[in-house]
Amino acid sequence: MLIATGLTIIIVVTLATGFFVALEFAYVAVDRTRLLELAEGDGPKALKARRALKICSRLSFTLSGAQLGITVTTLFVGFFAEPYLGQGLAALFGTTGIPTAVSLAVAVIIAFIIANVVQMIIGELGPKNLAIARAETVALALSRPTQWYLLVAGPLIWFFDTMSTKLLRLIGIQPVEELENHATPADLHHIIDTSRDEGSLDETLSELLDRGLDFTEIVAEQAMTPRVAVQTLDAADTVADAVEALRQGRSRFPVVGEDVDDIIGVVGIGQVLTVPRHERDVVPVADIAQPTLLIPGSLPLPTLLERMRSEHRQLACVVDEYGGFAGIVTLEDIAEELVGEIRDEEDRFEAVPVSLAGGAWLIPGRWRIDEIADATGVQLPEGEHYETISGLFMQEMGRVARPGDRVYIDTYGQAGEPPVPVQLVVVSTSRHVPQAVELRPVRLTGEGGGNR
Repeated sequence: MLIATGLTIIIVVTLATGFFVALEFAYVAVDRTRLLELAEGDGPKALKARRALKICSRLSFTLSGAQLGITVTTLFVGFFAEPYLGQGLAALFGTTGIPTAVSLAVAVIIAFIIANVVQMIIGELGPKNLAIARAETVALALSRPTQWYLLVAGPLIWFFDTMSTKLLRLIGIQPVEELENHATPADLHHIIDTSRDEGSLDETLSELLDRGLDFTEIVAEQAMTPRVAVQTLDAADTVADAVEALRQGRSRFPVVGEDVDDIIGVVGIGQVLTVPRHERDVVPVADIAQPTLLIPGSLPLPTLLERMRSEHRQLACVVDEYGGFAGIVTLEDIAEELVGEIRDEEDRFEAVPVSLAGGAWLIPGRWRIDEIADATGVQLPEGEHYETISGLFMQEMGRVARPGDRVYIDTYGQAGEPPVPVQLVVVSTSRHVPQAVELRPVRLTGEGGGNR
């Protein structure tokens, strides 16, 4: 009789332990976003979801309550194991003629083993694995009994939770009531990379997702075509001059006034077509130029895109901090930051990185550091005072570049790996800056040390 009573008590109390373990893991693992979706509906499931969300909003208090329940029920198992199960087994062994002292010692050990095995399987591991595997189901199912328990045991839970909170604050740690339920861009990048490596995402989709995450961090001056590469029209040029410029493949041109920084408007095909053919030799482009959308180089691309859409503009002119004309940004430039290079019949040939023998690359000087990383896998160091590989080169050199100049740079390795040294060699220059740069792993050159 004592054995049956002891086993029954141990199993019942252990099931109570399992309840507390299940609620602890379920409310930590459950997807809050999914609960919010369910809570917006109607019916019993929506009601359970709303209760679960309230519990999650006081997660620290809930977990303290779970720990209190686990501790108390575990103590009860030990409290009943010896007097009921141990004494019952000792009495059973005594009928076999085993000395009382020996039978009692053996019975206590067996009772201890039985209680702990039952506690581990039924009270700990089983509920934990169930709650992790079916977090949403368990969280919804336990929402009402959990609320009842937190209400009844609330004062005692509050006492222990308050004491632990004060202890943490004494050592300089600020406790939190709820787990953060969001992922940072770095977390999302890691998820995308892991999914791609595991085959869940293909290369194209993962690249689009990566670009989408990076899009909010890109500003106008990073996406613009620099002024030195922009074809402009003088205010005094005629519409016929604009027609001739259009034949070269461009569709819109900034119109400059007294100097190159005096942007007075933009002329495109639409404006040219409003002028009769016989008047195009005498009408200046200044008369048909549309007002210019002027933007600072620090304007984030999402904000710029919204402005261009709201003002029905295809082109914006970038102004630097000194009021000078820095370059232009088109809708195509913005789209390319999201989806990569877009080529159409109007595009001229543009240089791209070319893979050379032995892991070397020939890279256009105007390519940005992040673009080079995407195209080649080589992560050159980024800096506040440059964006392109030509800017990096000249910062390292401390002067304008000449063909044949070279520097040694440490690239960023993979996580946990040491930097990889590379050599940058100027192949050609334009306007005193590198036009093409060859990137060589140092092991190919047999050289090293120093920058110049």
